[in-house]
Amino acid sequence: MSRAVLSLGSNIGDRAANLRGALATLRAAGARIVAVSPVYATAPWGGVEQDDFLNAVVVAEDPDSRPWSWLARARAAESRAGRTRDVRWGPRTLDVDVLDVDGTTSDDPELTLPHPRAHDRAFVLVPWLDVDPDAVVAGRGRVADLLAGLLPEERAGVRRDPAELA
Repeated sequence: MSRAVLSLGSNIGDRAANLRGALATLRAAGARIVAVSPVYATAPWGGVEQDDFLNAVVVAEDPDSRPWSWLARARAAESRAGRTRDVRWGPRTLDVDVLDVDGTTSDDPELTLPHPRAHDRAFVLVPWLDVDPDAVVAGRGRVADLLAGLLPEERAGVRRDPAELA
């Protein structure tokens, strides 16, 4: 059984619908959704002027998937939502990042595992902690400890949103 942790984000259009669409795409591709975090609103990261994001973390399983299968599913969900890659860290209808797959590590530039910046992003760590309080970022430590190590203003920038996904 392969277990993946995926981060979902959207800041263009109907953001909550885009996140729900990602879940539908994952399910249609055979993934069993184990847990979905609450939705959080966050300021954009990366210095590009744009609207706030809605973010969530999903834990999914599939008996036949490998890390590259999860990446293919993430890209399929982004494509279905009309994602374009015009500006790095720019606005997007949907961003699906593969954070972790079974605790494996990979240095492949197409699929680095764990996600290379997950450990320092509150908008990833807060919802990840919601779905798995014992989660560990391979080679970095416990999600709870990583989150506690971030600046208070960074943690405070992750605000619960009333949108529902599951």
